[in-house]
Amino acid sequence: MTQPDAIAAAPGTLQRLKLYFEQHEREVAVVFFSGGFGFDILTAGNIDSWLTIGQQALYLLAITAVLLHMFLEQSAPPPVLAQLTAPKRWYYEYRSALIHFALGALMNLYAIFFFKSSSLLVSFGFLAFLVVLLIANESRRFKALGMHVKFALLSLCFLAFSAALTPVVAGSIGLGMFLLSMLVGCLPPVAAAWWIRSRRPALFLQARRQILLPLGCVLVAFLASYLLRVIPPVPLSIPFIGVYHGVERTEEGYRLAHERTWWRFWHNGDQQFRAQPDDKVYVYFRVFSPGRFSDEVRMRWYWKPGEGRRWALQDTIPIKIVGGRKEGFRGYGVKANYQPGPWKVQVETTDGREIGRVYFELENFPAVPRLLTTELD
Repeated sequence: MTQPDAIAAAPGTLQRLKLYFEQHEREVAVVFFSGGFGFDILTAGNIDSWLTIGQQALYLLAITAVLLHMFLEQSAPPPVLAQLTAPKRWYYEYRSALIHFALGALMNLYAIFFFKSSSLLVSFGFLAFLVVLLIANESRRFKALGMHVKFALLSLCFLAFSAALTPVVAGSIGLGMFLLSMLVGCLPPVAAAWWIRSRRPALFLQARRQILLPLGCVLVAFLASYLLRVIPPVPLSIPFIGVYHGVERTEEGYRLAHERTWWRFWHNGDQQFRAQPDDKVYVYFRVFSPGRFSDEVRMRWYWKPGEGRRWALQDTIPIKIVGGRKEGFRGYGVKANYQPGPWKVQVETTDGREIGRVYFELENFPAVPRLLTTELD
């Protein structure tokens, strides 16, 4: 093929790709969304990374500035793009798309933070709500909604940003810290409405409807979700938790002893626990928490007496955690008195919000020779 033929073929290829995208826009968007979400789970920085925090702050500042400009221009006639300079024309053509891109990036990041900070069963409702918003944010119909929806999404991002950042700065969590984070998250939208009142008093009533009212609705939803314990306890997360026959702290790290067979690769330690006389059950975990973080978690041991019966609380062990270690603070609990049957161990905050859990089945066995495998963590 000659060089002119190659040049002529290129537009045809691009045109076919564009046509395919237009015909399968929803499917392509779902594939890219799923792939991007999975990629971000693997590559997103730690919640206390100042680079990640700075990126969020930059997005929030840019979205706020553009939305305020769009708010002030609502009653004005649209500009004639042909009469504008190239930068201004580009801004008016793509500002809506840029807002939704930045909102999607922020909500994606917060969904990941909340996903890492709790068991999926506990936070499923809250995560599902965020994922629905993420997918809706990509639809044309959603993008065409009014300013009040855009400011509601911005308010959600401000509150989520503050809920993650305030405990990082303060070094603790709890009801008081959460209420403080909500207060801090409300300040930027309230300041924006106050700025409109000082500059354009005639638009303040409209600002109340489009900025403050959506903020109030999102705030009530956050507070209700916290009281119902469906908001995960960010910034804490448990990257690892497992069941072992022995845990020993050494200078090299923690030695974890188990007899798990090789094919149960999805288990962490002995989740099929064969208890011989005088055995103890060890549950070892790592809790990620930001630097300068110092608080307490509780390890709750539950046993199910029989099929169809409820989980019965058997023991609660308080554990002091200190943040700053990249791999997470390491700790463990031990139980010497137990009965055979299903068990679960939950690691929770002091106000009862779950960070992580592990299930295991315990069976009593006679004393027989066995070979324990040791791992170093």
